[in-house]
Amino acid sequence: MAGAGVIDEYVTALDRRLRGPDPVKDDLLAEARDSLHDAAAAHRDRGLGEEAAQRRAVAEFGPVTTIAREYQGLLGLAYGARTLRSVLLVVPLAYVMWELNRRFWIGEWQDFDAPPPDWYLLVARFNDTSAWVVAGAAVLALLVGRRLARTAVSTTTLARLAGVVAVVAVGVSLLGNVAILAATAYLDAARLLLSPPVTGATVVSLLIALRLAVLARRCVVFSSV
Repeated sequence: MAGAGVIDEYVTALDRRLRGPDPVKDDLLAEARDSLHDAAAAHRDRGLGEEAAQRRAVAEFGPVTTIAREYQGLLGLAYGARTLRSVLLVVPLAYVMWELNRRFWIGEWQDFDAPPPDWYLLVARFNDTSAWVVAGAAVLALLVGRRLARTAVSTTTLARLAGVVAVVAVGVSLLGNVAILAATAYLDAARLLLSPPVTGATVVSLLIALRLAVLARRCVVFSSV
């Protein structure tokens, strides 16, 4: 059929410009395709030929660059919300599982040969509380984002805010993990190798934090248009 590919070409061009989670992107593209076909059908009913009807529908829908900017904001927001939910669930869970693992295999920490310096206690407290602070920040960001979504704030702005919060939250969590490991290694490196299961849990916790860091970075990338 002459001109049958006009809408498909438009949707393909839109697809190439979008970055984000495939399920959300597929839904947006399907919605765009359906809207374009509905508009083309309406123009055919008014007497236009197939190609002319599709071209009119595409012209009315808007330039690819404009629509891609709007859709990219939605994609970035969806990815940001998903990442914040992952931070909310995974960071505290990883900390709790590490603590349970340590208590099962090691029990109570043995005292250092000498009282640890104040700076070490500060690092330890920071690490112990960072998981809950990060989870709280994720909850607050999700709640605030939901409220702002009902206002005139653009989805692109919300997506960028979600990305920034995710990056900072994951950075704080990763910093806490690395800081306590480095501080403990400095005072008593053997303590880090007291139990292979605990050592393995520590490695897994770091890998989880690094994976979340990748997701957080993608939030920022997907919010860019």
